[in-house]
Amino acid sequence: MTTPVAYCPALFLTAPASNQGKTTITAALARYFTQQGKLVRVFKTGPDYLDPQILAQASQQPVEPLDIWMAGVEYCQDKLYQAAREADLILVEGAMGMFDGEPSSADLAARFGLPMVIVMDVKGMAQTAAAVVSGLANFRDDVEVSGFIANRCGSERHAQLIRDALPEGLPLLATLKRDEEVVLPERHLGLVQANEVRDELEVRFNSAVEWLNSSPDKGLLTLPKAVAFYPATSYSAATSEPITQSLAGKTIGIAKDAAFSFIYDANLVTLQSLGAKLVFFSPLKDHHLPDVDALWLPGGYPELYTQALSENTLMREAIRAFYQSGKSILAECGGMLYSLETLTDLEEKTYPMLGILTGQGAMRGKRGCQGMQTAVLPQGEIRAHAHHRSRSANTPTPVAYGRRQRHPAPGEAIYQTRGLTASYLHLFFPSNPEAIAQVFLGNRVSMDEAS
Repeated sequence: MTTPVAYCPALFLTAPASNQGKTTITAALARYFTQQGKLVRVFKTGPDYLDPQILAQASQQPVEPLDIWMAGVEYCQDKLYQAAREADLILVEGAMGMFDGEPSSADLAARFGLPMVIVMDVKGMAQTAAAVVSGLANFRDDVEVSGFIANRCGSERHAQLIRDALPEGLPLLATLKRDEEVVLPERHLGLVQANEVRDELEVRFNSAVEWLNSSPDKGLLTLPKAVAFYPATSYSAATSEPITQSLAGKTIGIAKDAAFSFIYDANLVTLQSLGAKLVFFSPLKDHHLPDVDALWLPGGYPELYTQALSENTLMREAIRAFYQSGKSILAECGGMLYSLETLTDLEEKTYPMLGILTGQGAMRGKRGCQGMQTAVLPQGEIRAHAHHRSRSANTPTPVAYGRRQRHPAPGEAIYQTRGLTASYLHLFFPSNPEAIAQVFLGNRVSMDEAS
């Protein structure tokens, strides 16, 4: 039987470091080709909730994470294959620097044959930019680099110095001038959520398309070469049911509003594949819980809405009563902070929260914790990540700790009391759907069985 192959133009945008303009340029490209009538599917490397919101608005299509460690090779392969079957262009935005992390952006691109384009802020350098990019392009034989984007280029003379210094076979695809009108808005955890600045983003996207068109180098404005994408051999969400209906007949209430929005679409799909019905509610605006069997309090920005969350006493009482009934609650990061007795915000004002988990939470400026971890739950191991700039104190004895990807020190504490499972960790549900089902069902096994 012939293996069905899907061909689609694809480009992987990478950089020598963070803050080089990858997201801005990826969004600009997505909007440019969307305006040309193309269906553009964008993926974001690694764990990220904020960039995908921006990229989804720019492309007008859902944006999903691609991470070999967090999701697995088969999962990533299936997502790329399904996208290639419908899209006119696939864009993948890398994380951090090109070779940072295990696996890195370069590892992902090499695994799936994705040509890379290097984005670099060239302010303050000229020929040196060419040397850096050339070194990156030739660092590994299994990575294909198809060009260079010079961001924040000062003038045509500046561009020409870079252009002349680049080796043959490494073209300058775009020279983008410094333009604050296209820079995406940020705050302490990264980009501002798209739903907070939707109209502003539309203005910036339109400016970004003009920004691309203004480049003397036009290599980015034509579709890249097509890449062959193959279906995954053991996992295909489109053709099979890879997981059992463990949550059939169960309804899960999911907090979703400006304070709680760090939700992977892949997590929602996993819950639905398990048979669950999903209902959304707002801890900020609603006064009563929907009729549900379990709750999910995901991460977000509760620290920006401490007063409003605290003053919604009817919702706080409803969630406390739900907890007292012994029903299951999963609280992740911001959801865990909401679960504590108090939360001190960025202005050092302290407000009462749910009080279903003993302890106090407080923001701590620029210091924080981030990184990949495995949540070692009694229900099973689930791949996860941490990204926060807060601390908690006087919390109960943890039932377990996260296992860091590359460091022997214990990771984030994991708490379980009554039906509550709480941690700073953001869980990636597709990595172990059955364990997630057991969390929402409130079933626990011994740690020996889980391992």
